[in-house]
Amino acid sequence: MTRSGLLSLFDKYGILPTPQRVEIASILLERPQHLSADQIIERLRVAGSGVSKATVYNSLNLFSKCGLVREVMVDPVRKFYDSTTHPHHHFYNVDSGELSDIPVEQVCFEDLPDLPDGTERESIEVLIKVRDRTDQPG
Repeated sequence: MTRSGLLSLFDKYGILPTPQRVEIASILLERPQHLSADQIIERLRVAGSGVSKATVYNSLNLFSKCGLVREVMVDPVRKFYDSTTHPHHHFYNVDSGELSDIPVEQVCFEDLPDLPDGTERESIEVLIKVRDRTDQPG
């Protein structure tokens, strides 16, 4: 994504475009992908960036809160940031640590439980955890 495209997105989501936030967003939004904070930090380091770890975490929290990216919790200690913000589902490979999209039309529900009084459905998100098969030849 171009710098002007990033600045336009920041304006749309009400995010102040600091140089560090632009660096972080340029990595995360370069294509549809799922990255952890550590993966973003590593890419910043490889690029020679001096953005601090705290700034990365703070920026990702801000991006998520504002709706620029989606947080996907795959377990209590592992969180990914998804550059695709429309509703969709995920496969998470617990062996490789890879998160991948499942198109929303490939998951259907025949029946859903009644919602608690005074609430409305915000979204339904399915996370299917998989692991590598051990019985594969080779």
